Amino acid sequence: MTDAAMSDAALPDAALPDDERAVAQALAERRHLLSLAYRMLGTIAEAEDAVQETYVRWWRMGRQEREAVQAPHVWLQRVTSRICLDMLGSARARRERYVGPWLPEPLPSQVFARPVPVPVPDPADRVTLDDSVSSALLVVLETMTPAERVAFVLHDVFAVPFDEIAATVGRTPGACRQLASSARQRVERATDRRATRREHDVVVRAFASAARSGDIQALVAALDPDVVLRSDGGGLVTAARNPVVGAARVARFVAGVAHKYPGCDVLEQETHDGLGFAVWDEGHIVGVVTLDVSGGVVTDVRMVLNPEKLLLWNET
Repeated sequence: MTDAAMSDAALPDAALPDDERAVAQALAERRHLLSLAYRMLGTIAEAEDAVQETYVRWWRMGRQEREAVQAPHVWLQRVTSRICLDMLGSARARRERYVGPWLPEPLPSQVFARPVPVPVPDPADRVTLDDSVSSALLVVLETMTPAERVAFVLHDVFAVPFDEIAATVGRTPGACRQLASSARQRVERATDRRATRREHDVVVRAFASAARSGDIQALVAALDPDVVLRSDGGGLVTAARNPVVGAARVARFVAGVAHKYPGCDVLEQETHDGLGFAVWDEGHIVGVVTLDVSGGVVTDVRMVLNPEKLLLWNET
């Protein structure tokens, strides 16, 4: 968004001519649309592509067509969701061509905080998602069908009514309710055993202490026997091409990485998943590590090293 556009968007609507007011109102939705698209697609680059295409379609309409849209924000949200639905349809093929494990893009904790939802008549039907941009949740969303993911994000995160979701995904409201319910059950199964934030941070610090000491046995003790470590370099930097599974293997992998890159600083970092780590090299973040904790041990380790997924972490 240009400085001029941002300035216009900040002006009171009444201070703008009709055409400029329409521009300001449309651009004011950009952050909301990016937030929506990111949760549906898992990367900022793809989310920006979806939002850009939405605005292209909006401006391609004639002025009279745009003026006939009674709720531009609803139109923009619906079109963005449809574009994301189409993109998700081809995303699986793109993920299969990806070099090594694909992980969602982790975001700095101040980016895309949980939106304040519009009250809905059935709040019991909505899962509480204070970590709605966590890597852990986005990994679960990757296991859903495109329609499930869109229905879940629209309803459970953004409180969009099922009638509106039906118009977006081309299903009946009842079918959309079922899609969201099925998706919610997957999320609840994945998060049911997750540690409290306090326990998470205690376990993560124990894991870090063991890693710094190089004590393999202490590392193994901090890990679930079936722990899985995924390392996403995207073919751009060195990373494990396959998931590392099992406490002993993960412990040796972590100790090996620490030994191989002694010049890097691994510092505690607040993330949407709780306490994690940022890997620093010569003043830049070259890796972000997020972890899941359950039952007093680390169950999943996600290492994002792909520099294209770390751009926001290195903005000045």
